[in-house]
Amino acid sequence: MGNSNDKKRLLSNFFSLASLQVVNYILPLLTFPYLVRVLGVEYFGLLAFATAVVSYFNIITDYGFNLTATREVSVHRESRQKVIEIFSAVMSIKILLMFLSFLLLTVLVFYFEKFSQDWEVYLLTFGTVVGQVLFPVWFFQGMERMKYITYLNIVAKVIFTVAIFLFVKEQSDFYLVPLFTSLGFIVVGIWSLWIIRRVFDIRFEVQSFEILKYYFLDGWYLFKTRIFVSIYTVTNIFLLGLLTNNTVVGYYSIAEKIVNALGGLFIPANQAIYPFMSKLYKDSRVRFSIFLKKISLVYIGISSILFMLLYLFSNTIIRLVNGRMNDDISSIYFILIFLIFTLPFGALYAQVMVTQSKNREISEIVRDIAILNVIFVPIGIYLFGATGMAWVVVALQYFIVVRYYITIDKGV
Repeated sequence: MGNSNDKKRLLSNFFSLASLQVVNYILPLLTFPYLVRVLGVEYFGLLAFATAVVSYFNIITDYGFNLTATREVSVHRESRQKVIEIFSAVMSIKILLMFLSFLLLTVLVFYFEKFSQDWEVYLLTFGTVVGQVLFPVWFFQGMERMKYITYLNIVAKVIFTVAIFLFVKEQSDFYLVPLFTSLGFIVVGIWSLWIIRRVFDIRFEVQSFEILKYYFLDGWYLFKTRIFVSIYTVTNIFLLGLLTNNTVVGYYSIAEKIVNALGGLFIPANQAIYPFMSKLYKDSRVRFSIFLKKISLVYIGISSILFMLLYLFSNTIIRLVNGRMNDDISSIYFILIFLIFTLPFGALYAQVMVTQSKNREISEIVRDIAILNVIFVPIGIYLFGATGMAWVVVALQYFIVVRYYITIDKGV
């Protein structure tokens, strides 16, 4: 009976998150081409660069809690007092990290000319950090109540989409894009805290320094991992912007967003699977091993189908997004589509390693990839521009998935 309930809850969570991903997929298909055409590639590239910069502060405030706090809530969700402790400690740490991040951003945008000329874009984009701190996705994941994540995110996306079409009419309206994005996140974050208080009866309580220290240290290895991950993801756009210009960043971002739109279809599956796997590994290593093999085969099959769609309809997709065919976008696109085979497995295998308490191993693997990235991405950009960076990104993604696979315990 318990096994049946687990499966029902897993399916419910999956379909909730799948519905969210459908919305995440459809709405950008409406706004993405619209923004490229209204703002132009250069301003689209500026917004992508600002997003890349602010993403560092999202990494700082997340601090690995998306995995460690999810695990803790999942394991202790039957104890209300323990959940209050986890919720209060994690939120306290994240808010402190948010204020530190804002201080760092202020120094960056007012003391360096590269950023000060568009300071309002960076400060408005930082609102997404505030919203993500206020929206404890990790809490809802740990409680396996993903429907709330779905409802709240859909509201944020719809607010953003409607506002874009109503108010962004010409190139000079570019600053409204980060403004509306941030407002959507902040409204949803406040709403989520109200739900946690009213529905789950979880209130914020001030925690002792020792408790805060415990949760801070618990997330340390995964935080280091996120920093290393940022070096071969977020930092690449940052480096491309520094070494080239906003137009080149725009070309790369357009190609990357197309591929990630389809690769993002795996996000709800991995989010729904993670708390289920955490309990399954604890209860039965045999069932865990069988489940991991099955989900891996399913992912390979779906990735193959998505790759064929991206390849066969490439010209149509690029024209739909950009308004016309563009050789610069196309050359980057045909390299990045090979990421479709790695996108589901990076997150899946990382979650398996966290479940198996291999946080240190994750940190070491990602550190090695980050070092290779710092060496080869600037070389790739210098020699071949955005296409050179694309080849390096694809190669490193395959390398990290193989390293993860070798490291996880696949047997019983």
